[in-house]
Amino acid sequence: MIHRLFVANRGEIALRIVRAAKALGMESVLAVSAADKDSLAAREASRALLIGPPSARHSYLNAPLLVHAALAAGCDAVHPGYGFLSERQSFAKLCEDNQLTFVGPRSETIGAVGDKLAARRLASAANIPMVTGTAKVDSVTEALDIAATIGYPVITKASAGGGGRGMRVAHNADELRASFDRSSNEALEAFGDGTLYLERFVARARHVEVQVLGDGHGEILHFGERDCTLQRRYQKMMEEAPAVALSDAVRARLHLAAVDLLRPIDYRNAGTVEFLYDVEREEFFFMEVNARIQVEHPVTEMVTGFDLVQLQLRVASEGRLPISQGDIRIKGHAVEMRLLAEDPRKDFMPNPGRVSEWQFDTSQAGVRLDSAMFAGAVIPPYYDSMVGKLLAHADERGAALSLISNVLDDARITGVRSNLELLRFVAKHADVRSNDFDTRWAERVLMPQFLLTN
Repeated sequence: MIHRLFVANRGEIALRIVRAAKALGMESVLAVSAADKDSLAAREASRALLIGPPSARHSYLNAPLLVHAALAAGCDAVHPGYGFLSERQSFAKLCEDNQLTFVGPRSETIGAVGDKLAARRLASAANIPMVTGTAKVDSVTEALDIAATIGYPVITKASAGGGGRGMRVAHNADELRASFDRSSNEALEAFGDGTLYLERFVARARHVEVQVLGDGHGEILHFGERDCTLQRRYQKMMEEAPAVALSDAVRARLHLAAVDLLRPIDYRNAGTVEFLYDVEREEFFFMEVNARIQVEHPVTEMVTGFDLVQLQLRVASEGRLPISQGDIRIKGHAVEMRLLAEDPRKDFMPNPGRVSEWQFDTSQAGVRLDSAMFAGAVIPPYYDSMVGKLLAHADERGAALSLISNVLDDARITGVRSNLELLRFVAKHADVRSNDFDTRWAERVLMPQFLLTN
């Protein structure tokens, strides 16, 4: 049983974990860098423990330091949140070796699905459709030969990680020749591994993912799917649940594929199986597994009514699933938009600083704001610039979009530049309202139009 939980993260996800632990009667010890010692999560945790300077490398990415701090504070479990060390196999193993319950998959599972090429082998064994692709590609010469065989356009992907790092589309040999080394170097800097592989690029694609929770003994539950198609340069801007572009037959096959992929490896705790959906052919293809809680998990919580972070903690603490598949029902539609301290009119340049005003009307039914921000809070320059997630839930998609649009219109963020104006534009856009967009729509349509507005 978990009595005292070490939270190895920051910002809104750290606050979510602290509150979930409190709701379950668990103490929480929050790791904080010098930049986060006055954060809202630090105020609400049972205890905040200073672990180092602002630099993530010397604080939130220092695995031995985090494990030492957890042990010194008398903790019996570690929740890694998302980002930072959440999918680092070596961190999970270090926790296990020190008898700390890792709130996530086993270390060997993270290794099995965290490497994208290894995950593709698992999908192949489970007979799950995949976009035509390759094993690792060692050189630009090999890449050019492969691309000539599978046909252009192709996309390079990093074997060791995601988030858009190392991903570039090439429509011909010249583009592939020009981008291959840059993609490999980018992957090396982000993940310490520059290994790339190639896939055929699907032009009219949607990004759909299935939320799962496993008990570690072969029982896997799914919580429906999310549509994460609206993204810019592979960074998600808006997520929604369910994915209304899917037929019921495709949806059922998608859920089954996610469960079939993870059951043979006795997947434990929360995870997400991501798929590419070919709109024109009405076919889906396996992309990757995220062996952690996702940024966008709240949209699933809105349509199912379950607190996924609490479920994570219960599975880790009790060693079993506290619910069954029959308990999970999808009700209505939810939309989430990511709030960033970035300037969309200056190529999304991060804008750290002190927040003067932070106003969102969350009193309306169906509105939720996940954030650790408040008037007077400081956004440090050392970390990701996401400062919150605004959600709206209603009976159907149009009503959810109207609700979130109204809240965005009245919201105020001052003191730092944000993407609030862009999100207002998105919520009202005719293509978004009609659900007529793909994964490249933001670069092709949205941003050119937005930049022409005053």
